[in-house]
Amino acid sequence: MKYLLFIALGGASGAVARYLLSSWAHRLWEGQLPVGTLLVNVLGSFSIGIIYVLLVEKQLIHQDWRSVLMVGFLGAFTTFSTFSLEAIGLLEAGHLAYAIGYMLLSTVLCVAMAGAAMQLTRALL
Repeated sequence: MKYLLFIALGGASGAVARYLLSSWAHRLWEGQLPVGTLLVNVLGSFSIGIIYVLLVEKQLIHQDWRSVLMVGFLGAFTTFSTFSLEAIGLLEAGHLAYAIGYMLLSTVLCVAMAGAAMQLTRALL
C-alpha cells in the first residue's frame, strides 16, 4: 500500500508540474502551436532518458524510485516520455521496421482516435 502511495504522490507532483510548465509556456508563446504541451513532452522524454540510465543502466538511484519517478511523476507529466523510451528500445535492439511502425502507428492512431472520440461525443451530445 505504501508503494502505491508513493506512485500517487509522484503522479500528483507530475500533474501539477505539467500544468504549471504548460500554462507558463502557453502564456509566453501564444499562437496556434501547442508549445506548452510540446515543451512538456520534450522535457518528459529527455527526463525519462536520464532517469532510465541512472536507475536501470547505472543503478545510481535506488530501484524504489523507478515507480515514483517514471510511473508516477513522468506518467502524469507526460506519457510521451514512455513512448519515446519504448521507441528507442526498439531502435537499440535493431528493430528498425518495428520502431518506425510503432512511432507512426502511435502518433497517427492516437490522433485519429482522439479525433474520432471527439466527433462521436459531439454527435451524442
